[in-house]
Amino acid sequence: MTADDYGLIAACLAGRTESFGALVTRYQDRLFNTVIRLVDNAEDARDIVQEAFLNAYQSLYSFKGDSLFFTWLYRIAVNTAISYRRKQKVLLRLHKGGEEGGSVEPADPSEVSRPGHAIEMAEEERRLHEALGRLSPEHRAVLVMKDLEGQKYEEMAEILDVPIGTIRSRLHRARLELRDILVKDKEERKPISEDTE
Repeated sequence: MTADDYGLIAACLAGRTESFGALVTRYQDRLFNTVIRLVDNAEDARDIVQEAFLNAYQSLYSFKGDSLFFTWLYRIAVNTAISYRRKQKVLLRLHKGGEEGGSVEPADPSEVSRPGHAIEMAEEERRLHEALGRLSPEHRAVLVMKDLEGQKYEEMAEILDVPIGTIRSRLHRARLELRDILVKDKEERKPISEDTE
């Protein structure tokens, strides 16, 4: 598979640009699945993936082959998504409001027998995504890469171009921050439910 990537890259650099299309087809879904977790909006995720492929195509000559092509491409996509999130946070601060788009699919009700379980799970997932959205782009990226995608510390360090110690530190702080956000949100919801009883 990787030898095939290098063959397609060589063909593209030799002028057969349609070879890059094969790389796009091979990796676009994997990149989209990562990016949508980082930005919570399918349309934005598609734009970011498209931008990442465009950047990769324009920089293809600089790909040295020191890492897998997908690792190099993944780094471009994640960094593009992080930059996008930073810009969005600035815009949200400037405009003071507006809910970010993104929907949560409810859990499959066939997996559980208790009525209402699917709704509860969907609500918990919505809260988690909302809490993730409140993290800094750097913290969100390491949480998605490690906890949702199972990346290794070494891969994450290479992709984000930081030492492994920085990855571990960011991940620790991100988990603490996420926990604090979720606990605070739960405490804020508690009095409302007690008042209605």
